[in-house]
Amino acid sequence: MGSDGILKNKNKRRRELKKYKHSKILKTLPSEIQEDTSLLKYWHSRYRLFKKFDQGIKLDKESWYSVTPEVISRMIAKRCTCDLIIDGFCGAGSNTIQFALTCKKVIAIDIDPKKIELARNNAEVYGVSDRIEFIIGDYYALVPTLKADVVFLSPPWGGPSYSRKKTFNIDDIMPSYGGGKYLYELTCQITNNIAFFLPKNIEDKQCISLAGLGNLAEIESNYLDNRLNSKTLYYGDLIKTNNNSI
Repeated sequence: MGSDGILKNKNKRRRELKKYKHSKILKTLPSEIQEDTSLLKYWHSRYRLFKKFDQGIKLDKESWYSVTPEVISRMIAKRCTCDLIIDGFCGAGSNTIQFALTCKKVIAIDIDPKKIELARNNAEVYGVSDRIEFIIGDYYALVPTLKADVVFLSPPWGGPSYSRKKTFNIDDIMPSYGGGKYLYELTCQITNNIAFFLPKNIEDKQCISLAGLGNLAEIESNYLDNRLNSKTLYYGDLIKTNNNSI
């Protein structure tokens, strides 16, 4: 898209925001969107996030731009089918719910009690809460006590600003905890079967290097409406043997 097209889209979004701010419609939207109208673009895509949104789905401000679109979370869940899976950073539960539809049991962890509350509510909307064990806690601290067949990692990316970077560095993931490489190595204490959900602009070479010398990694590009949305990195037995993994 050229600069003229980008400018037109920005002006269109500004007009939409102005219209909502001065309309009665805004008062009918969730409180977090009333307080921050920049979230309206996510509201318009709410059925992509959760097909059952109107049946009682609840989100907070951070969740609106953090949850995985349902079509992508469903695809990842099929790849991760197993008896027991851990969702280390479950947030509002978009991935957790889909895992509960393909796995016998899910352990959903988040350090934020509010996120666990949201995830539990949303899992009940989808009728899968009985297959999920919700834990309020720090995944990093819990690792030594955890066992699972597969671990799914979708740590915070630092907010929507990540997309403005030409290249997203693996060390930009939770840097105060040691970055993405440390997170991967820590998770290997549980299992080598890891699915790592990462930004679309992540550097592929960094992800491949996590597997270690002589080991394979598979990069799956996730598209939404023919646009690259994100990438999922698969390690261990999650790699499709008939793929040209790197």
